[in-house]
Amino acid sequence: MEYRTLGLTELETAPLIFGGNVFGWTLDEKASFDMIDAWLDAGFNMIDTADVYSKWVDGHTGGESESLLGRYFAERGNRDRVLLASKVGMEMPDQGEGLSREWITTEIENSLRRLRTDYMDLYFAHTDDDATPLDETMEAFDRLIADGKVRNIGASNYDGSRLVAALGAARDLEVPRYEVLQPFYNLYDRHDYENDLADICIEHDLGVTPYFSLASGFLTGKYGSREDAVGRARAPFVDKYFDERGMRILDALDAVAGRYDTSQAAIALAWLMQRPSVTAPIVSATSKTQFEQLVSATSVKLDEDAVARLDEASATAPEERE
Repeated sequence: MEYRTLGLTELETAPLIFGGNVFGWTLDEKASFDMIDAWLDAGFNMIDTADVYSKWVDGHTGGESESLLGRYFAERGNRDRVLLASKVGMEMPDQGEGLSREWITTEIENSLRRLRTDYMDLYFAHTDDDATPLDETMEAFDRLIADGKVRNIGASNYDGSRLVAALGAARDLEVPRYEVLQPFYNLYDRHDYENDLADICIEHDLGVTPYFSLASGFLTGKYGSREDAVGRARAPFVDKYFDERGMRILDALDAVAGRYDTSQAAIALAWLMQRPSVTAPIVSATSKTQFEQLVSATSVKLDEDAVARLDEASATAPEERE
């Protein structure tokens, strides 16, 4: 299977990216270290984290994932094996938020210190900040690149109009633009990306690295009902998927997985990797079985019938497509 690259000479990645939100949350430190080792040994090379991971956990304040990765790099001495992405913009409790020059300049130092590195391969604006002029944000990122602290920049959670505006601001200022978009996109959550962002990414040749690629585990089929998710760490994230359309998607995944003798997770990821605008989905695993399902997805090539069945099952309602 051929995959799109991120379009950056400094940043070539395998077709999946490991999501570091699980580090120090659903994976403890030893398990996290083992998982990263396995990821690199399997031929993958990119890890995505953020300053705010995992502030949603009781007792956490953000920075836990970056700090764990920093300890991993210090112990293994292998920072050069990893393409590393992190993010700025969402609220760090009692510290700051947004995309002002002052906060970007401050928070990159905090992230680099936690990560025990002197550069970021890819640095994302984690969410749009309409209170800060786009020119100020793009100039702040330009300064980080000029100083060698960041090699490339990307955007996450932007809508189409603001993404185009940000690209235009960078062009007019003659500074580096966002080269990558990290959107919320998977087999269930299709509408916003496909109707507002996909064409922009293709037109401007942006790399696309979707997050929640397996809908917080829903698309793996491990939650057959809301009751199955009760008490699980991701229960709050998957509740919305237990509707008629969600069940239809699971049925289609099960049928296609049976045809290909693989897991539902592998099929859901194969569908995403075959979307014309997608570069590399972000995925996570907390067990050997889950890890193996992720790896197997890269060898699945869905035929037209399989794609059509998944497309039909996951099609959004007519009123959503307008």
